[in-house]
Amino acid sequence: MVPDPGRGERVLDVVQPAVAHVTADELLAYCRERLAPYKCPRAVDFVLSPPRDLLRETYWRNHETRIV
Repeated sequence: MVPDPGRGERVLDVVQPAVAHVTADELLAYCRERLAPYKCPRAVDFVLSPPRDLLRETYWRNHETRIV
């Protein structure tokens, strides 16, 4: 979950790309076909080397409040 000005938090899919290249639109379409609407991310970030232990901190940095 990442900050969202209107809702407090929103789902964000953070993807570490593999050999096969896929676009954000393709990934979101794949999710929409297979998941309930409330489980689908609304956005995708591609990160080459995600900081797995500090991923949440990356998105909540510089925000006054946090929903935990």
